[in-house]
Amino acid sequence: MATKIYTGEEIEELKQLGEAHFWPHSQPIGDMSEESGIKLATKAKGVWVEDAEGNKWVDTLAGMWLKNIGHGREEIAQAVYEQMQDISYAPGGTVSPVTVQLAAKVASLSPDKESRVYFVSGGSEAVESALKIAKAYHKNNGEPSRYKIISRRGSYHGATHACMSLGGSQAAGAVDYGPMMPGNIHIAQPNQYNGYCASRGGCDLSCAYEVEKTILHEGPHTVAAFIGEPISAAAGIHIPHPEYWPTIREICDKYGVIMICDEVINGFGRTGRMFATEHWDVKPDIFTVAKALTSGYLPIGAAVASKKVSDAFLGEENMLRHLITFGGNPASCAAGIKNLEIMENESVVENSARMGDYLYEQLQTLYEHPIVGDIRGGMGLLCAIELVKDRETKERFPKEAGLADKLGRIMLKHGLLGRAGDVVSLSPPLTISKDEIDFTVTQLGNSLAEVEKDLL
Repeated sequence: MATKIYTGEEIEELKQLGEAHFWPHSQPIGDMSEESGIKLATKAKGVWVEDAEGNKWVDTLAGMWLKNIGHGREEIAQAVYEQMQDISYAPGGTVSPVTVQLAAKVASLSPDKESRVYFVSGGSEAVESALKIAKAYHKNNGEPSRYKIISRRGSYHGATHACMSLGGSQAAGAVDYGPMMPGNIHIAQPNQYNGYCASRGGCDLSCAYEVEKTILHEGPHTVAAFIGEPISAAAGIHIPHPEYWPTIREICDKYGVIMICDEVINGFGRTGRMFATEHWDVKPDIFTVAKALTSGYLPIGAAVASKKVSDAFLGEENMLRHLITFGGNPASCAAGIKNLEIMENESVVENSARMGDYLYEQLQTLYEHPIVGDIRGGMGLLCAIELVKDRETKERFPKEAGLADKLGRIMLKHGLLGRAGDVVSLSPPLTISKDEIDFTVTQLGNSLAEVEKDLL
């Protein structure tokens, strides 16, 4: 089907309607007319996104960490169309074949091949479900006093109230919604540049051993789970020490604590492996997925529980009393199956590893810019550039400098669509080519040079 061409009058009408009635997510209400305002995206293919006025950008964040096989895959649309002709929603007490097939496929890719997959609508629901599973697991095993969750400061695990309470990331807007849910304990986040690890002269695994200290302080009989992203995206893409996750696995096993790994962003090839925990040969008790399971073509998410955990729910008296209306939606599952098929047939995960190395290598040239303090990556297509006012002291730009707004506008002008701020994340579709990486790095360098003139 041909892309609709909008006239100038239609574009202006849409902007007016948007400013009057559209409430965007995590952006100021209204602005769709200014240079920095919300764009009317009308077409996308591969790594490129185009707006109604013909402007084109490289999607440097893969939508929102999800467009792993790229934009515009007609095979996904066809698979969804065919599924919706058969059955678009399975009523209570039934399940569509495609939902069962996707569960089996995800399990086959998981660290525990005997795991069970609980489908939901997205990442927040996946994490919420994982928390419930962890708490109910202990209850079913005769330990109802285990309800506390240990997470890492600055983490982002979703937008529900329970998820916001994990880590307390400003990205979740936790400061706007009053007291967070009780029973959530925050500990140090791995950060060798300007965080906990740096303050100790380098990583000595203290942030991992803090899990054990916290369990003992709170009382092992009260702690249900520990949760963390294998590589924390919200905290600025800090790759942990090679022994960090094995150490946490050992600690959780020692005290009977469920280890939850949030793979909503990390999963399905983002780090150059199908799942990030594979880098450390660690098997979580529960891990969460969403976003790239369908490469964002339709909403879906899942909590994937190991056999040890899911077996605790066998029998009617032990069943998980939890329901998500659109969990396992047949159309979404059809998109998921086709998405994983494309990933395998086109060696998308392998390309992520190769192009990730290349991107990280090319990014090193940006150290020529004085505002570049740190460049992180080297593990798939998950990289970050941290910008500072002073490289020696690692001092950040003050809020009044307007770094995010200025750099965001400049990047758009140079053909880059993504997030700008103290940390510029680079996580493009996993199908990106060397030429597209070269364009991205060159234009990012041009953007940094331009913003430096204003800030320094």
